[in-house]
Amino acid sequence: MKYTLAVLVENQPGVLSKVSGLFSRRGFNIDSLAVGVTEDPTISRMTIVVNGDEYILEQVEKQLNKVIPVIKVKNLNESGDFISCELALIKVSCNQKQRFEVMKIAELMFAKIVDVSVSSLTIQCADSPDRIETLITLLRPFGIKEIVRTGTIAVEKGANITAVNKK
Repeated sequence: MKYTLAVLVENQPGVLSKVSGLFSRRGFNIDSLAVGVTEDPTISRMTIVVNGDEYILEQVEKQLNKVIPVIKVKNLNESGDFISCELALIKVSCNQKQRFEVMKIAELMFAKIVDVSVSSLTIQCADSPDRIETLITLLRPFGIKEIVRTGTIAVEKGANITAVNKK
C-alpha cells in the first residue's frame, strides 16, 4: 500500500540529505518526495510517498522522528481525507493531422498546452497521480518524447492542518 507522509522539518541546509540517507540506509524506497517552504520561512514541508506494509510505515515514522531537524511526522492516510496533486510536463510527438486530437485529449483531462512546435506539443497537467497516469496512457499512442514529473504534494481536507505544536 502507498502511504503519504507530511513531514515538517527545519528549513536548513542538509536536512533533505539526512532524510533521504535515512531511507537508503534502511533499504526503504521513496516513491515520491517533494519539498517546499511553508507559511513559516524557518520550516519546510516534505511530502513523502512510500510503498509498503504497516510495519515499514511504522519503521519509517520512527526513524524520521529520530532525525534532529524533523519537527513533526504525520501519516495523511490515517484520516484518509486528503488532497494530493502532482505536476507533469509531457512532450508528445504529433503532426498537423494529429494536433487537434492531442489538444482534445488535453482539454478533456483539464490539462494545458504550454508549447507548440512543428512536430510536438508540450502539455502541462496538475492533477492526482492517477489522472496523470490516465493522461499518459491516452497520449502514448502518439509517441511520448519526454515526461517530467514533480513529486506528489498533499494536504488534509477541511480544517485539519499539519502544524508545529506550539508550547
